Amino acid sequence: MAAPNVVSVATITAKTAVQAIGASATAIVSNSAASGKVFKVNTLLISNVDGAASADVTVDLYRSTTAYHLIKTAPVPVGSALDVLSTGSIYLEEGDALRLTASAASDLEGICSYEEISE
Repeated sequence: MAAPNVVSVATITAKTAVQAIGASATAIVSNSAASGKVFKVNTLLISNVDGAASADVTVDLYRSTTAYHLIKTAPVPVGSALDVLSTGSIYLEEGDALRLTASAASDLEGICSYEEISE
């Protein structure tokens, strides 16, 4: 099934996903291949929870077998947060995933606010 036409929406469900970011790419949000939904990702915040060291984050939209980077090895200083989508939202179509990777496991956490939209 194709993603729904956002003009004729029947249901919008608000969601928030959280993740302790590891050293290998792991999805914080995934839209399964036959979901019949589109996900509108509104906010993605990455915070540094390590008390002493900066860490880098990579965020990609994974589609089919290809990773398309929103940011790559962006530094997140100690005690701060990075607003990855500060200039707008993105849509995850069926089969897409939003993945996070940290330069050091357990140094970064992600919070993602999104909407599941279906007809």
